[in-house]
Parts: sequence; C-alpha cells; structure tokens
Amino acid sequence: MTNYFHLNTRPDAVRAISTLGLAHLGDGVFELMVRSWLCLHGKATSRGLHKATVGYVAAPAQARAAEKILPQLIGEEADVFRRGRNTSPHSVPQNASRADYQTATGLEALFGWLWLQGRTERLNELFEQMMEENPCR
Repeated sequence: MTNYFHLNTRPDAVRAISTLGLAHLGDGVFELMVRSWLCLHGKATSRGLHKATVGYVAAPAQARAAEKILPQLIGEEADVFRRGRNTSPHSVPQNASRADYQTATGLEALFGWLWLQGRTERLNELFEQMMEENPCR
C-alpha cells in the first residue's frame, strides 16, 4: 500500500509528471502547510482561518514568498521552479498579474516535486524561510 504522507517516488516517475501536474500537487501541499502554520499560530475561528489562508495562498502572496527563497534554490530545485514559472497559463485570476501567477506556479511546481520525492525536510526549510517575517493575519 502506498503511504501518501511519506512518499519517496522514483526519479523517473517524478520526471514523467507534467509541470502543471507538479504545480497542481504543490498547490495542495503549500495550502496544507499554510493551514497548519495558521492553526499553530493561533487562528482559531473558521472564518479567520479561511480568510488568512486565502491571503497566503493567493498568487500575489505566493509570488512574494517565492522571491524570499529563490537565492537558496540549488540545482534541480531552481530548474523545476523555472519550468513551472515558464509554463503558459490558460487564464490568470483577476487578483493576480501574469508575472505573479507564473511565479506562484513555479513555487507550486517546486513544492509538488519535493513532496513526491519525500523531501519534507527541505519543504519545511523553504516554507519556514518564506513565513519568517509574516505576521499572522
């Protein structure tokens, strides 16, 4: 049985997933991490949690967060981020610029790629760097 909370996917299987597939998975990974972070930082009401979560997972916020970690990305991480960022979106949400949306897609692709490999320590390290100066909303 596959343990979807502790993955260690073969490199060839990860390479077979499209960049948009990685971003789709990474979007969920990032949102789960944000939700966990918010709960652990005292956002108790469901309305407050939802509003705060949306504030962190929206493309403009993800793009700002990604800028904090770009200098720390190494080798393949930077390549995966770049491929995600360079993917042409079919549409862009109203609240985001095209550049923000593409940067957010790069971040999500990176998070999906790391998650599939079971590299949760690296995910946590990057996430902590992104959230360092964020006051709990």
